[in-house]
Amino acid sequence: MMSDLSIRAQHVKWFTEAAQVREPIENILTWEFFLLTIGIAAILAILPQIVPMLMELKVAKSFDRKLSRLEPYTGLILKYGTAIAIILQLLWDSILAPEIHLTTFSLILGITVVILLLIPHHIATKIGAIGLFALFFDALLHIGLFHMLDYAFYLALAFALLTQRTRFERLGMPALYLGTGLSLCWVAVEKWVYQEMSVDIVINHAVPTFGFDPASFVLLSAFIEFVVGYLLVVGVLNRLLALVLTLIFVSTTMLFGLLEVIGHFIVHIILITFIIENTSFYNPPVQMHSRKIDQIIFIFLNFIFVLATILLIYYRFA
Repeated sequence: MMSDLSIRAQHVKWFTEAAQVREPIENILTWEFFLLTIGIAAILAILPQIVPMLMELKVAKSFDRKLSRLEPYTGLILKYGTAIAIILQLLWDSILAPEIHLTTFSLILGITVVILLLIPHHIATKIGAIGLFALFFDALLHIGLFHMLDYAFYLALAFALLTQRTRFERLGMPALYLGTGLSLCWVAVEKWVYQEMSVDIVINHAVPTFGFDPASFVLLSAFIEFVVGYLLVVGVLNRLLALVLTLIFVSTTMLFGLLEVIGHFIVHIILITFIIENTSFYNPPVQMHSRKIDQIIFIFLNFIFVLATILLIYYRFA
């Protein structure tokens, strides 16, 4: 099951030399695309009604209790996990992502951030978080805003580190959910807009498509990635999604090797915190509505709105 999902877990630009040729909008907004959108929106709309019943299962309650004991350590996991991720990137002659190459400034700043994050003191952590912000905006100056939206979760990560042991600490996890979810949605759209790049990866890396032609497989893969990102944002199935994504990322190392490890190590760290935290400090948007029918309508319409908005912004500017 994991191998057939491998393409959706990737940043396409890491694994292909194919030219970025934007698909005509009419090739994206096909009847197949519209039917999938409506069908997925309908399925997502009923999830909030199913999840509470699943959480009442004895196995789910036991699993939840065991993971809850690890919650005090999520701050340390983020802190030291980020330091290790940056070390791996520096050894790859990159920073934040494999395609962002080191400069003298980013090398010095990256080493400084690592040292600060390894110091077991909250002041050093906060200064390191500020350095992470600086690394992000330095990369933004080199490769542009809409490229860096692929890695918007770094801003959320830096914010979470900066607010540790402050009265704003409870905002760190919601920021991570939001930043990671939006990043996944943004990267998913890349597979629709630059479809040939994804198709090139499927063909050249012999990715199993299980009977689908490469173009249809890419379409479905992008939808699944977008759905995962959307559900993280709205606060549905966070722990399960994080676990599934972690398994997918692990499986893709068999196809893409060390580059996959370097590129997604930091995402693994974030997903581990999601597996532990679930929704402990996050009031998901769907809970704004108390009636079941309101929640169903909200999820259905909101999914279509979010998908259309991100797709149009990406197509116009990226």
